[in-house]
Amino acid sequence: MPINKELPVDPKQHIETRCVQAGWQPKNGDPRVLPIFQSTTFKYDSADVLGKLFDLEVPGHFYTRLSNPTLECVENKIAALEGGVGALVTASGQAAVFFAILNLCKAGDHVVSTVAIYGGTFNLFAVTLKRMGIEVTFVNQNNAPEKIAAAFRPNTKALFAETVTNPSLEIADLEKLAKLAHGHGVPFIVDNTFPTPILCRPIEWGADIVVHSTTKYMDGHAQTLGGVIVDSGNFDWTSGRFPEFCEPDESYHGVVYTRKFGRAAYIVKARVQLMRDLGAQQSPFAAYILNLGLETLHLRMPRHCANALAVAQHLEKHPRVAWINYPGLESNPCRALARKYLPDGTCGVVSFGIRGGREAATRFMDSLQLAAIVTHVADARTCILHPASTTHRQLTDAQLQAAGISPDLVRLSVGIENVADILADLDQALALL
Repeated sequence: MPINKELPVDPKQHIETRCVQAGWQPKNGDPRVLPIFQSTTFKYDSADVLGKLFDLEVPGHFYTRLSNPTLECVENKIAALEGGVGALVTASGQAAVFFAILNLCKAGDHVVSTVAIYGGTFNLFAVTLKRMGIEVTFVNQNNAPEKIAAAFRPNTKALFAETVTNPSLEIADLEKLAKLAHGHGVPFIVDNTFPTPILCRPIEWGADIVVHSTTKYMDGHAQTLGGVIVDSGNFDWTSGRFPEFCEPDESYHGVVYTRKFGRAAYIVKARVQLMRDLGAQQSPFAAYILNLGLETLHLRMPRHCANALAVAQHLEKHPRVAWINYPGLESNPCRALARKYLPDGTCGVVSFGIRGGREAATRFMDSLQLAAIVTHVADARTCILHPASTTHRQLTDAQLQAAGISPDLVRLSVGIENVADILADLDQALALL
């Protein structure tokens, strides 16, 4: 199990090099490419060594539900990309968000979250966590700090936001939100799925915990589900607000996480408690596929952004488009925040509305030939979705409005094809309206 281990990251190494080289460091005679360790268990020569592994006394792997060499290498790579002390991959992005909160909260606790978030996350917070006794208050991240601060309570354990919201494409003011969280003595959790660490590293702006749906740009090819939690190692868990980190854990013979694992206390606890008990582990094969995507992440993200900007600029002038939302446009209300936090681009996702409302939007989508209608976003192929009737279908009209999702909103995930072909497909579909 990868415990209490400083990652071998060269601070002078550029992020592009980390995408390719970090994580797997083959020794003499080892495979050059990260292998798939497709095994549930691992052999040891003595019961004493295995016992020490179970007691968290020594690092190593003994059961893939907790850790695996393939998974560990991918975790180390993502932690190196985000600038954290450790990471934990999960079976899905939804599992990563769930674990990130559950590692801090129990029944009776409270979380503050921005309201403009992915529909699946909203349902997790508003429905499932509520059934578990964890209450979430949703706030407008664009409000003044004092108005957001009013949502915090004595039992609040975290503030949650998305760097770039899905699908409304708002940009979070990371410094403002981090200051609010830390002023109330709680960690700031950021979902950085859309920008990826290529375009933004929230830890550098005050985030304490970063989560991703690796299913999206990190994999980049719509091949495998996955998620990840990255621990910055910067939050002080010994304030008295989080006793589970600094008091003995009887399920591990009284281990105290902050004392034994120092800066890695949060991510170790997530692994040895939550992954142990809930088992939402990523498979070795999925981690192998994810690593292949990570190796080209630094090449794909600039192309996604360049294509998306060209599409947004084109649609902004089209008479059949009612409105366009892309933070890269000079006319976008989030442009100043985008310049600050995402100067190299925001993502490849563009939101817009078709004149004629939901019915016209449906006809437009049905007429596309290159762009596919799929329940997905952020891979190499251009795809499109109507969030109000799919990913955010469970939200009420009021919740949709609060999340910035209008009935005519179409979410276009611009791929890495030749942009001229993407524009031609959009134009032919719009001409049929």
